[in-house]
Amino acid sequence: MTIRSILIHPDPRLKKLCDPVAAIDDDIRKLADDMLATMYDAPGVGLAAPQVGVLKRIFVMDCTKDKGAAPQPTVLINPEITWTSEESNTYEEGCLSIPEQYAEVTRPAEVRMRWLGLDGRTHEEQFDALWATCAQHELDHLNGRLFIDHLGPLKRQMITRKMEKLKRERAREAHARA
Repeated sequence: MTIRSILIHPDPRLKKLCDPVAAIDDDIRKLADDMLATMYDAPGVGLAAPQVGVLKRIFVMDCTKDKGAAPQPTVLINPEITWTSEESNTYEEGCLSIPEQYAEVTRPAEVRMRWLGLDGRTHEEQFDALWATCAQHELDHLNGRLFIDHLGPLKRQMITRKMEKLKRERAREAHARA
């Protein structure tokens, strides 16, 4: 397993519609393993392929928060929402591609999703609470949307400027080390 670099907003790859995964092969299995390792290392609860520069419809998540609970790594390939609840939930979201920035986003409280697993079979599950928020957040990534796209233009611009500054600072630090 390889820890991959996570793209930081703004990056044009984060705004692209991802292509469906055509076949579950060794490359996709390695991508899933790398994405899980990268997500846990970050640490985060979800990670979509475009965040590591791969424009494919795959994301991973594990919203297990209890310290003693066993991890529940979940790999969703070509995911789609098949149902959403009428009730909504507002959750303070963050994103590994937008480090240290958080904002409240309102989404359906529950969703049912269908996807292909690494076993090549179709899976369907209903998610609620943090799992529902995470699944919708990651699915947005596959459609070229970020959580800040759910915010007003001023807040979105403010966060984007902070990310541009962060990228400049990181580039300067890397240049100084070289």
